[in-house]
Amino acid sequence: MNDHNAAVYRDDAIYPNEAVYLLDSDSLLTAYHHHYAPERCPGFWAGLEHYLAAGRLVIIDRVYDELAHPPGLGEWSARAVNAAPSTTALQPVVDAYRRLMDWVQENPQFTPAARRNFANGTDGWLAAYAMANGAVVVTGAASAPNAASRSLLPELCNQFGVPCISFFRMLEELGVRCV
Repeated sequence: MNDHNAAVYRDDAIYPNEAVYLLDSDSLLTAYHHHYAPERCPGFWAGLEHYLAAGRLVIIDRVYDELAHPPGLGEWSARAVNAAPSTTALQPVVDAYRRLMDWVQENPQFTPAARRNFANGTDGWLAAYAMANGAVVVTGAASAPNAASRSLLPELCNQFGVPCISFFRMLEELGVRCV
């Protein structure tokens, strides 16, 4: 890409691994609203589309649903995933989710409200999809191992051995540069 403000993505890069990165809605919402607004950094979003098309980035159905509401980001996500996000309805994902759900529901650390929020939220499905597919979870959530009021994605991933990294770490691992 020769655009000013373009993201440089490298198909020829030697990656430390061929990881598939599973994006949470918070990472994309934060990028959209705070760091890489499309009108200022269109190449950044084109770069994400490139990695989605190449299968290196994944947006699951439940995250896709959360992205549909902000104007602009909903249109981008529909175009970027061709309106067919990765499904969480497959049996290996459902089985992994059941294990995660059991752990959260039986863990005395979490309040009843935290357990309800987990059951109604997306984090468990992200971790379950990653468990079932060997993906890396990408989140903006900060680690808080002793949190009782909510089950945080980094702790959930850590408990089950699922790799979990920040959005900026993912960009670094992919070799993305904004120029």
